[in-house]
Amino acid sequence: MPTRPERPESERAGIEPPSPIRQMSLWPPPRSARHSGRRRRTLLAAAAAVVAVVLVGGVAAWLLLRPSAGADDGTGVPESFAGSWSGEMAQTDESGAHVVDWGATVKLTAGSEHGSAEWFTLNCRGSLTLTERAEDRLSFDYVETYDPDQRCIDEVELILEPGVRAGTLQARWEAVSHDGTPMTSTGTLR
Repeated sequence: MPTRPERPESERAGIEPPSPIRQMSLWPPPRSARHSGRRRRTLLAAAAAVVAVVLVGGVAAWLLLRPSAGADDGTGVPESFAGSWSGEMAQTDESGAHVVDWGATVKLTAGSEHGSAEWFTLNCRGSLTLTERAEDRLSFDYVETYDPDQRCIDEVELILEPGVRAGTLQARWEAVSHDGTPMTSTGTLR
């Protein structure tokens, strides 16, 4: 019958035999630094490319969207209409009956197709968008952006023409009131 090999004395004494695996670590070996420089340069190059694309795109957008200062290419507000204009407007209904007088301010920038308007007596403000440019006449769509008292009309057409006196504009606001009544306001802006 086969015999069992005898156990070494160290095992019989309760001492564990030495492990055949020596110098084992619980942490992975250090990574090679050979490729980290290349990886870092690649990341820096990619970041620089992204920054360059953003800068070029931003400059291009700015050049395309900015109003040309004083340039009159025939599409935006001409220099003669540019500025801040204020005056008193008189509003009448379709029969010509007087409804109300109110103060207005219109701000336009040369070359731009947008502006702003404030009906300061009525506490209303809005944006203007150029819709038509004739020889001596500009037409704008007015869209209300502020009217806390609900006193103003939401959408209006504004027509501006050179005034009788130098340095003035004739303004004509045309709209339909909330109850459907056509309204017209006229006045001189300085």
